[in-house]
Amino acid sequence: MKTILKGGLPVRSLLFSLSLMVGLPVAVSAQVTPFKQAVAEAAARDDALAQFYRSVEFEGIWTDNNDRARRQAFLSAMQTAEDHGLPSGRYDAQRMTALLQQANDPVSRGRAEVEMSRLFLQYARDIQTGVLIPSRVDGEIKREVPYRGRAATLAAFVQSNPGAFIRSLPPAAPEYTRLMREKLRMERLIADGGWGAQVPGTLEPGASGAAVVALRNRLQAMGFMGRSATTTYDETMRAAVQQFQLAYGLNPDGVAGGSTITEINKSVPERLRNVIVAMERERWINRPRGTRHVWVNLTDFTAAIIDSDRETFKTRSVVGANQSDRRSPEFSDVMEFMVVNPSWYVPRSIVTKEYLPMLQRNPYAVNHIQITDSRGRAVNRGAVNFNAYTAQTFPFSMREPPSQGNALGLVKFMFPNRHNIYLHDTPAKSLFGREVRAFSHGCIRLRDPFDFAYALLAKQTANPEAFFQERLRTGRETRVDLAQPIPVHIVYRTAFTDARGTLNFRRDVYGRDARIWNALSSEGVAIRSVGG
Repeated sequence: MKTILKGGLPVRSLLFSLSLMVGLPVAVSAQVTPFKQAVAEAAARDDALAQFYRSVEFEGIWTDNNDRARRQAFLSAMQTAEDHGLPSGRYDAQRMTALLQQANDPVSRGRAEVEMSRLFLQYARDIQTGVLIPSRVDGEIKREVPYRGRAATLAAFVQSNPGAFIRSLPPAAPEYTRLMREKLRMERLIADGGWGAQVPGTLEPGASGAAVVALRNRLQAMGFMGRSATTTYDETMRAAVQQFQLAYGLNPDGVAGGSTITEINKSVPERLRNVIVAMERERWINRPRGTRHVWVNLTDFTAAIIDSDRETFKTRSVVGANQSDRRSPEFSDVMEFMVVNPSWYVPRSIVTKEYLPMLQRNPYAVNHIQITDSRGRAVNRGAVNFNAYTAQTFPFSMREPPSQGNALGLVKFMFPNRHNIYLHDTPAKSLFGREVRAFSHGCIRLRDPFDFAYALLAKQTANPEAFFQERLRTGRETRVDLAQPIPVHIVYRTAFTDARGTLNFRRDVYGRDARIWNALSSEGVAIRSVGG
């Protein structure tokens, strides 16, 4: 009985055809060995493996004596998979070693050969671009993961130094290395008992007693306070609380109120989950970010400009409200231009869900916004029966002309994308004083948009402030192209390191990281403790 591959070709016919394609004598077909036949059969179930093994004429890359270095490099890497927050059960080095040792005949050796390649490709994909497919975990994660071709990955591996190639697979970004270091530190901390007892109740400076001692001990264990025997909430403890608050995205008032106590009482395993999720997120964005780029962290409510891995500008932001149609999505794109004195072209969802009901009650509502027809002509409100339309049949558009009170403020920063998300000014300045700043319809509002514009323009004009202000004073809508387009990354990190390497945490404002952790856990990622 003939063994049939995908496409209907018997194994021997496939190998015979291969000999002709590569210009070898027909007699080569007689050299079809049991090993090669076993490799062809096992690889046939996977298109990428079949493609690779065809390219090497079904020779092995793992199971020969000459493959020792390649084999050992991968077996060693599998044993450290859990250091990267990967599901170690997927890459069982002991099982694979046993399979190789038990492969005492050509057929079992051929099967072990292909299994080793399959496992390697799984490991390479997981550590390079993530265990999960982001959009399957949360539809608002629009990130395009830079997956590498599987057959090409194997081909490149064979041509490389095995150890160096495997070390090159994880993200090269310094943040990934720092997160991994913190992960290992926290695993040792779990083994040592964590941060100790929780703090009961809330506390203010001047307090004393057992609860203050618990707060002192917790701050010391977390590294925010030096050795002290104080039983009073003194100025030293207040300063330590402020440092904690800054590192955890809280209002740094030095008071251990409800929000602060909630965050300070979270356990090391809880925080470790955030770190592991952040590492997975780093893998999803494992590509060059741009020597200069904009980094918007939704959970931190900030937007920053990064030059050569150094933060050169940062401002507070307001992000989408935590509602189904308003949460800011995660994606990367390229900023091409800014618009000074912008018009606001009201999104269809806002027109039909918010403004149409108002117009049905009063046709002259929101009269600072123009109503236009399909040709852009102004519509006479008094001549329209708005009650005759539904959200589906409403035929008009709405536009707010440039003004101080325009919803976009006086400047917007454009990276054209299908999500209709951009960065912009806002007249609602008071929201920037809030601790949690999730209020917009999805776009990113900036507290210091003019300074942000100056920083962007500094690369292309000698006096960016004068250049910008000259266009602002005209009151006319003006497009300003960026001489060098800038990548923009809208990310969501509840765990990250700052410029000093200090680990920071933020609240999971949209619940996305909880969903990612649950998905990772389902794949076999686990919290572990590591003894010193």
